[in-house]
Amino acid sequence: MKRTSLIGQLGQAQQQQTVTLQGWVSRRRDLGGLIFLELRDRSGTVQVQVEPDSPAFAEADRLRAEYVAEIEGTFQPRPSRSARGPGRLRGHCQPGQGVERRQDAAF
Repeated sequence: MKRTSLIGQLGQAQQQQTVTLQGWVSRRRDLGGLIFLELRDRSGTVQVQVEPDSPAFAEADRLRAEYVAEIEGTFQPRPSRSARGPGRLRGHCQPGQGVERRQDAAF
């Protein structure tokens, strides 16, 4: 996969489109079957939600803080201003989309 956008460049134009992001995992939360990853690069931070029925779930489960990752997902506005997590958009990694741990930072 190849990065299609920097995290800080995500905006209205990328809503409901599949994009590929690369960055460092700054935080990972496992809510008993639902994984939230906070991915950051030099331009910003975004929260990615990985559903348990996604083929990417097993790889997301292995990611830890400061791992370099590449994530393909669909991005949409956050549900509300009170929602937890960084950024204006939230990524969803759904079936057919992927999470991959990279050995190097492709920056």
